Amino acid sequence: MNPRRKSRLKVVVVILFGLAVAVGLTLYALSQNIDLFYTPSEVVQGKNNDPNQKPSVGQRIRVGGMVVEGSVKRDEKTLKVEFEVDDIGPAISVEYEGILPDLFREGQGIVAQGVLIEPTRLRATEVLAKHDENYMPPELGDKLKLQHNQMGVSDADMKGESALDKAVQGEQK
Repeated sequence: MNPRRKSRLKVVVVILFGLAVAVGLTLYALSQNIDLFYTPSEVVQGKNNDPNQKPSVGQRIRVGGMVVEGSVKRDEKTLKVEFEVDDIGPAISVEYEGILPDLFREGQGIVAQGVLIEPTRLRATEVLAKHDENYMPPELGDKLKLQHNQMGVSDADMKGESALDKAVQGEQK
């Protein structure tokens, strides 16, 4: 092989190797900072009820669900708040220190982002509340709909428009 071609080949190989290392390091850094979205049921039972797909303690995650009625506990001396979040399954505890959104209240949908400190306890760094009565994060809405459909709950049941709901409303009038 021509010495000139040999030197060009070495340069190309070194550049490709450097590029591969840079891409690898970038992907590794990104994988450490990804916040995966879970529902409370998925935190407890794993995604698709697979215990191997549960988030691990120390992992950064986002959890979306409804604040359980009567679960909000506020510390009178600090801004610490503890509450439970559930979907249609088990609930998880969330602890947060800071000012909560104005729309935060029991029975409302929220998304909490933070670190899982126990298998069913999240230390949140950010809490987001839904902005109106019709809003639900798309990821949470899709997951709840999928879980409801698996349980035999129809969209009409969820909107309060099923035959049973109409019969109950007729009796109340």
